Amino acid sequence: MKITQLFILFFVLGTIGVKAQSALRNTGTIQIHDAGKMGFHINLINDGSFDENRGLTGFYGDLPLNVSGAFAATFFNLEIANPDNVTLTTSLNNSNNTNFITGNFETPRDQIDSFLNFLPNANYSDSADISMVDGYVTVNGQQNFTFPVGNQGQLRQLVLQSTAENSLAKCAYFFEDPNNPSTLGIFNTGTKENGIGTISTKEFWRLEGSVPSTIRISWNERSAIASLANQASDIGIVGWQKSTSQWVSLSGANGVGDLSQGFVSSSSFIPDDYEIITLAGSLEQPSEIISTDNYLITPNGDGINDALEIPEIALSPNNSLYIFDRFGLKVFEFKNYTNTEFTGFSTTDNTVFGKEKGLPKGVYFYVITLEDIGLEFQGFLFLSR
Repeated sequence: MKITQLFILFFVLGTIGVKAQSALRNTGTIQIHDAGKMGFHINLINDGSFDENRGLTGFYGDLPLNVSGAFAATFFNLEIANPDNVTLTTSLNNSNNTNFITGNFETPRDQIDSFLNFLPNANYSDSADISMVDGYVTVNGQQNFTFPVGNQGQLRQLVLQSTAENSLAKCAYFFEDPNNPSTLGIFNTGTKENGIGTISTKEFWRLEGSVPSTIRISWNERSAIASLANQASDIGIVGWQKSTSQWVSLSGANGVGDLSQGFVSSSSFIPDDYEIITLAGSLEQPSEIISTDNYLITPNGDGINDALEIPEIALSPNNSLYIFDRFGLKVFEFKNYTNTEFTGFSTTDNTVFGKEKGLPKGVYFYVITLEDIGLEFQGFLFLSR
């Protein structure tokens, strides 16, 4: 995305100090009005009031930046375009939208009170491997949320769907062995309930929340799923249960995809009952899932591959089609699909991009349940524009 030239508008009711051009220190009150734009190329130290803002605030440049201070600043529209990252040693609030362009918001994983916080009406756009939150993300007053977390150049989102609004939910991703993490405790992958196979030693997520919820987490080649199972449908979710100090199964469905990429959903659980969450192989016999062809969708109006056409649909007029992105976020669902309805647009309200623009190009997973014959088919589709 092209970044327009920004100018700085200060509405000062207190004292602002700039020391050696290395930081803007607010000890009074700053307010950005509706048309205001503020671009940070230096550190921010917020020891005053900086929370009644509108307009756009961005963190730019090619030098590492730091946000610190006694109080959390609250920005309306927020964006980051700094490949050397912005470290949050205090929290930062977003009340409308965060645009990830390049570079990460980083929070120290040993400082769990430092995070990027999304307020009740806030969301984000364009998170990717080159721009995410490397550390903790929190959300207030939202029932469903996809956490834009990751580490070491890979976005590893966690999709949260709760039964009610979360007053606070928090998530971070760790590309670490749970047997020997850099922070937190030790979570022995050999201490587990019966029915759980090999537990991942490559990665885990930490999720907090008091509301019963389900989650979806994904895997990619870095996850080394082949070391856990022989097929995607054997992959499940496990959590380190606080009350029993062991790994227990949280799986609610079979894994979708293949051994190089895919996702899996959990059953309902209360996140606060578990220290961390990861992937594992299952010793349980999975239900029958049939992998079908992979498809190319090019919705350009030329009459060729404009819609997703699955031949097996003819076997069962009573069916349900679900399409997910590579992180397990559901982007399309349709009851009694007839091979014409999916043309690259979302039917859900949980996407972080404009539905009217259509889904971005890339790899998606589809799952179709044929109720008339009691079978489930799954596969990949590639959307091109």
